[in-house]
Amino acid sequence: MRGRKPAGIVSGSSPVARVPNPPAWLSKDAKAEWRRVAPILVDERKVLTEADLGTLESYCIATGTVREAHRTLNHDGLMIGDKRHPAFGVMNAAQTTARLCAAELGLTPVSRSRPAIRDDGDDDDLSPLDI
Repeated sequence: MRGRKPAGIVSGSSPVARVPNPPAWLSKDAKAEWRRVAPILVDERKVLTEADLGTLESYCIATGTVREAHRTLNHDGLMIGDKRHPAFGVMNAAQTTARLCAAELGLTPVSRSRPAIRDDGDDDDLSPLDI
């Protein structure tokens, strides 16, 4: 990140206290991913807020789409005649979306390894002039 770093980012407000049920409109695969990941974010890490539910939903939809497209490719093959199967493009786009959402939610090793920026009451007695 360029420029001046924020002094502290306060943890999210409106934390989700109980693992919510997956939205009814999700596919079977997306619901399965919701049930796998939501407890990690709510119960283990305690990082999911009401504002994050849309990102979680997008992540689950994208992951479900990847699985559905992969099943289609397994059944039909990668090629239709001499052209690449359209499900291949769908799968790639969904993988990109899933990866971006996963990083936002802290579900990737790289995103978990980044130091969190929050107001933890650090004893850094730096004034704005010291920065």
